[in-house]
Amino acid sequence: MGKTKNGDNSSQSGSFHHLEKDGCGSQSGEEGSSGTVTVYKPSSSYPITAPSPLVGLPEFSHLGWGHWFTLRDLELATNRFSKENVLGEGGYGVVYRGQLINGTPVAVKKILNNLGQAEKEFRVEVEAIGHVRHKNLVRLLGYCIEGTHRMLVYEYVNNGNLEQWLHGAMRQHGFLTWDARMKILLGTAKALAYLHEAIEPKVVHRDIKSSNILIDDDFNAKVSDFGLAKLLGAGKSHITTRVMGTFGYVAPEYANTGLLNEKSDVYSFGVVLLEAITGRDPVDYGRPTQEVNLVDWLKMMVGSRRSEEVVDPNIEVRPSTRALKRALLTALRCVDPDSEKRPKMSQVVRMLESEEYPIPREVSF
Repeated sequence: MGKTKNGDNSSQSGSFHHLEKDGCGSQSGEEGSSGTVTVYKPSSSYPITAPSPLVGLPEFSHLGWGHWFTLRDLELATNRFSKENVLGEGGYGVVYRGQLINGTPVAVKKILNNLGQAEKEFRVEVEAIGHVRHKNLVRLLGYCIEGTHRMLVYEYVNNGNLEQWLHGAMRQHGFLTWDARMKILLGTAKALAYLHEAIEPKVVHRDIKSSNILIDDDFNAKVSDFGLAKLLGAGKSHITTRVMGTFGYVAPEYANTGLLNEKSDVYSFGVVLLEAITGRDPVDYGRPTQEVNLVDWLKMMVGSRRSEEVVDPNIEVRPSTRALKRALLTALRCVDPDSEKRPKMSQVVRMLESEEYPIPREVSF
């Protein structure tokens, strides 16, 4: 598949920690221990399990949930980490398409060993989604810890990501219908509601954007890339001096003060919803000054009673006025500059599923 205009390519690109092309090349693995991979089919909804030679080592004792792959296993799966298998790459690592010996396609994230960041990135992703299961989250199947190597093995999702369908390579297959867009956004909302409200500690993704929403063959959303995720206790927030995320999607209070909680993800989701409605990038310097920032432009259009003009012109069958108003009001509540006024993601799910408009509430413009 071709690259999108921002450098993402294939269905997993841009989906595992900012996979824009930034100069880091693919790496071939060193010779590791020999052996063949065995994938254990789960007999129920429980995770795949397999013995690991690392069991008993305190620093890795929590990794009992998935399959342990040897370096050799993943070399075989990826044709020795061939450049032809690269799906995307970025500052923290390279993602390869692979195939296990039983034919299962996978995405292998090889985390670069740069000043301990590999260890941190590895632990963050494992702790964030190693134990969780949701149909709208990319499934983490297993891992490899061998010498300085840190690799994560995910299910492979082969139908592109939302960014590619809206702006890039996947548009050659046609434009997403309104219903397909809303299905993808609803699935994303359900995944975030699960991460925020159904598990403890809750998981704040911190990098919700269209390129991190993978799409399967049935156009179900699969939220990916937990390299920036933060685990928070109930009712807790986090203050950081190092703001992470992607420009255009980051909540203003997080960008300005470093205050992070689940409402940061809600804002980012609202931006993605507006992106899907309009077909526009969150920030586009190629547009007139008043249209550069998607959120600001959208608020201006709604305030001027020009809502019907914001719909992506590539949508052949336009949404009903009711459906458009529901989606816009939901998005506007999500991107409210006052984080306290933003809804919870479970409320967003109900808004998107309802035939009625979201509960009226003054939106700060």
